[in-house]
Amino acid sequence: MNTRTNAFPHVAALFAAICLPLAAAAQDLPNGAAIDAEVSKILARTHANGMAVAVIDHGKVGYVNAYGIRNAKGDPLTTDTVMYGASLTKAVFAYTVMQLVDQGKLKLDTPLKDDLDKPLPEYGPDTTYPDKYGPYKDLADDPRWQKITPRMCLTHSTGFSNFWFIEPDQKLHIHFDPGTHFSYSGEGMILLQFVIEHGSKAQGLGLDVGDLAKTDFNRLGMTRTSLVWFPGADSNVTEGWDDQGQAHPHEKRSKVRVAGSMNTTISDLSKFAAALVSGDGLSPASRAEMTKPSLHITTAGLFPLFQPDLPLDQQRKDLASGLGVTVFDGPQGHGFFKGGHDGQTANTLICIEASQRCVLILSSDVRSEAGYVELVRFILGDIGEPYDWEYGDHAGKS
Repeated sequence: MNTRTNAFPHVAALFAAICLPLAAAAQDLPNGAAIDAEVSKILARTHANGMAVAVIDHGKVGYVNAYGIRNAKGDPLTTDTVMYGASLTKAVFAYTVMQLVDQGKLKLDTPLKDDLDKPLPEYGPDTTYPDKYGPYKDLADDPRWQKITPRMCLTHSTGFSNFWFIEPDQKLHIHFDPGTHFSYSGEGMILLQFVIEHGSKAQGLGLDVGDLAKTDFNRLGMTRTSLVWFPGADSNVTEGWDDQGQAHPHEKRSKVRVAGSMNTTISDLSKFAAALVSGDGLSPASRAEMTKPSLHITTAGLFPLFQPDLPLDQQRKDLASGLGVTVFDGPQGHGFFKGGHDGQTANTLICIEASQRCVLILSSDVRSEAGYVELVRFILGDIGEPYDWEYGDHAGKS
């Protein structure tokens, strides 16, 4: 049976009107029954098997529900069903990185080379444990790696492809001067993970990123979330459905990969979303740094990689990369979002800063993605979400 909570404050509209002097006041949030009805319509229209939805209001979890089924047997999707977090892992990682910044263990604009005990290309791959180190020897003849900073990793501006293994020669390359352009790169995130885990212990690095994240998960009460698969069997877990409706088993990743290895539940991740939008766990300066525009995005869409700049008059002036999230300005003020996708996964988190409101959607049926624009607008109203950039021509279409 689906479970849900509903605790929206009754003063939301008044608070929004006071706190948004330069933007439109946020609309009243729909009640749980209205959200349920809207999700049911979207599932019917997209033929998706299920999704889970959470709404944050004033930095607090206000509504959580799960709809449909979690596997081909027809078992129900619940708010405690383990789902694949995909690239929402990157937002969790950025939050963890900013805690290290608060602790003085990392500086956003100091080159990563200063955090290592030897040059990056001299790290591996280890012949005994080939997965221990990345393909950094490939950069031996390109000194531009020395310019890369944590900020560049978190803003997708390292110059790397999304992953080294999708390169035609399966080698790591820098395609543009680091810090100058946006091009989505999980590989850049993994480099920063590598430096945190293998960096100088004298500077307070040499840390396990999975353990760092787990500390926050425990603090927030996220008991079924981890950056690797939980040991032991768990029957309450999703399968996934592709765009043809074919079912696939849940991918159980055994290594922490901050580009996208997280397993979570809608109940758990709603708690992280509330912490992120409210700034819980970060200094005010670090929280502000995450969602300020660090790098203007000049491309027509998130993919394909290495797109040319749009003409100036066609660029969205407010669209920029924050740290681990994309930021924008709309009718209700400044906002940020992050998606998470693969062949069977469609996740999104989108938040408005002034009202501290978010919508979080997790789905293990990629077909549900065609209804996300409709659902976000139904819940939050017109916020100016840049989903045309995120999803391309199929944004809002089934």
